[in-house]
Formats: sequence, C-alpha cells, structure tokens
Amino acid sequence: MSRVSSSPLRMAEMDDDEDDDEDDEDDEDEYEDVGPLGRGVDSVAWLPTAAGARDDENPKITKEDSEFLPLFPLGGIVYTPNSEHVLNIFEPRYRQMYTDILMNGSKRFVVSMSHPTESGRFAQMGVLFELEELKEVSEQTEDQIKYICNHKVTGRVKLHRIVNPSAWQSRDTYLRVEGTIIDDSGKDSVKEEKKDEEVPSNDAYDMLAAAASGGIHSKLEKSLQDAFAALVDIQHDLEEDVRFTRPSVATLAVKNGATKAGLWQSIKLWQTFADQRLMAMQNELQLEFQERLQAFLKKERGLKDDELPSAIGFEELSAELQQEVKDLQKRMAVEIQPLVLESTLTMQKILEAEDHPARLKLLKYFIENETNRLSTKRTLKSIFTGIGGSDTLDRVEEPVTKKNAPPSPKPPQPPTSSIFIDEEDAFQ
Repeated sequence: MSRVSSSPLRMAEMDDDEDDDEDDEDDEDEYEDVGPLGRGVDSVAWLPTAAGARDDENPKITKEDSEFLPLFPLGGIVYTPNSEHVLNIFEPRYRQMYTDILMNGSKRFVVSMSHPTESGRFAQMGVLFELEELKEVSEQTEDQIKYICNHKVTGRVKLHRIVNPSAWQSRDTYLRVEGTIIDDSGKDSVKEEKKDEEVPSNDAYDMLAAAASGGIHSKLEKSLQDAFAALVDIQHDLEEDVRFTRPSVATLAVKNGATKAGLWQSIKLWQTFADQRLMAMQNELQLEFQERLQAFLKKERGLKDDELPSAIGFEELSAELQQEVKDLQKRMAVEIQPLVLESTLTMQKILEAEDHPARLKLLKYFIENETNRLSTKRTLKSIFTGIGGSDTLDRVEEPVTKKNAPPSPKPPQPPTSSIFIDEEDAFQ
C-alpha cells in the first residue's frame, strides 16, 4: 500500500516516554499558525488539469502497486470509506463504463472530488466504489435512466495521473486513471492477522514497538473523545439548533478499522453535522425574507394567516421584494458557499490523511475549532445579555408549521451536500 506524502501531520516518535510527552505537547500546537486549511483550496492535493492535456497513446503502469481504473467525477461531494451510495446512470459514457466493469468482472471505479474553480481538475485522493447491485430500468424510465446502482466505498485511491485526459472535453468516453488502492474495508487487516497467527514473532522489539504504538493511539483516541465531549457540552449550553445528543459522547467511534467502532463512522457523523448546520443557516436566512413576504401579503393584499398561498411567483412580488430576493441570493453566495467549500475541504483533508493517528488529530482539530467558535459566541452572548438585559444573539424562532409557514417565492436551491445518517439519535 502506498502512503500519501502530502499530509503536514508529524508522526509521533516511539523512542521513549520522554519523547512521547514532547510529541503530545507538539500535537497541541500542530496547526497553531495557519491550520490544516490555511492555504484554502490548495490545502488539499490536486491532479494537474485534464483540460488541454495530451493522452498517453501507449499507457503503462508507472508506480509500484498501482493499476488502471475508471474515474467517475461526482462534483464537489466528498465520500468516505465504508459508506453506501445509490447512483442513477444515464450518460452514454458512464453507461459504457458500467458495461465494461461488468464485462471484465472488476465491478469498481474511482470517485474523486472536482476542483471548485478549475474545470477538469480532480483531487489526488479519491475513493473506491464497488458495485453491489445493478438494476436495469430503461423500460420503466423510457431510457432516461439506464441503471440504478448500489455501491459500497471500500477504500481510498491515490490518483497518480489521468491516462486519457482528452476524454474530459470530448466526452466520448469515460476518464481512466492510474492509481494505488488503499484498502479501508478491513479485509487486508484480517489477512495480516491470520498471517501473524500462522508465523508467531519472537522479536521482543516488535512487541515493544506494537505496544508503544497502541499506547500512542489510545492517547490520541482519548484526546478526541474529550474534545468531542467538550463540544457537546457547549452545544447544549447554548441550545444550538443543530447539536449532538449527550448519549452520542459515550458511543463516539475512535478505533482504527472498518467496524462500527472505527473512526470512519465518526468522520461520517461529523460530515452529517456540518451539512445539517449549513442547511439550518440557509433556512435561517430564508426565514428572515419569508417573514417580510408574509407582512407584505397581509398589508398590501389584506390576506389573513389562513389565506396565505403556499407559493408565489417572483413576478407577483413588489419591486422592493424582488430586489430582496436577489440580495438574499447574493448574501447566501457570500455567507453560505464559503462554508460549504470549507466543509468539503475538511472532509477531503481527512480523506487524504496519512494514517489513523493523522485522522484522529485532524478530526480533533476541527472539533476544537467548532468549540472555540461557540465559546466566542457564548462570550459575546453574555456581554450583550449583561448590557441589554435580554438575549440578543440567540433568538429562538417560532417553529414553522404548515399552518403558520409563509409562502416562498422559490428560494435558492440548498448547497450541494452529502448526508449520511447512520445513527438517528446522534443529533437533536
């Protein structure tokens, strides 16, 4: 298996206890200067763009343990190992891709995040989709959709190069890449364990090294659990609209591997939290406008609460409200889209992390960053409450029900997101 060399994380040394203590102190300051996303989009590794690049007419494997794989770009969404996804296949080139992976028996392809601003450029670390079930639905959909396919993400793939970049612009076939598969399904670890059982080691140094490594992992795992517990406490203290439940603290998965206790489960949970928080922020912005719209309909048209329409066309709004809709769209682009990108880059950064300790450190960093944000909010809240005598920063809105919900003039679409809800009780 290859290792990703782009991660800035430093590995803990295992020479002696004194070094361990020093490394623990270093962990606290690891991202103090700029943070793991301090370089923005360039904080993660990208392949050179396929736009304008020339094909390799006689492609050959150039890296040890690499192989040629189909590439299926799926926009700005980051997928994580050990998750499951359904795709509808309708484009001719991807219909051909599925035919090919069925015919050759591989039943797998790479999915990689697309660059947010550069067409034809993809993240260097992708994931491996393995086809589990395929349904032919051409007749039912009048050939609008060819297949409905279920997949499981069984690992990551480090992409080395695109073999046929001209296909990106011609669109006459799908892209192919040379990449190295990093198995995250747990199959490889099971094989290694069986090997170790068959050939027991008598090397005392190996045993000590394994024990030391396990100790370092345990410290990092405990540190992540403590950071998560602190976040949940402050979320409940501030009564955040989107927050983890208190029981989720005890069940936070932090171990290495593909089991339910594995860290990838918590990484997916964090992705879910980030997506839901972004949706809540968007809804809050829309609600502000909808209240103005409701007041307009009552005042200008004399409508009562039970007479408000469920929807209203843009052209039916006053010139002032039409401008407010445009301003809302701009505001959402300014306030929400950067947060969508930050959330996506966060997951991509974790995806390309070198190993289990690196992922633990990254997830802890992002959790602590959110805790710090809420701590600042709490401080400001207490200041304004003390001055004004009331809470001016954390106003609780009346729940929007079917009875009191104001009409909406077709608000902007929500940001692209990838929601994985594995534990319904993990959020409130």
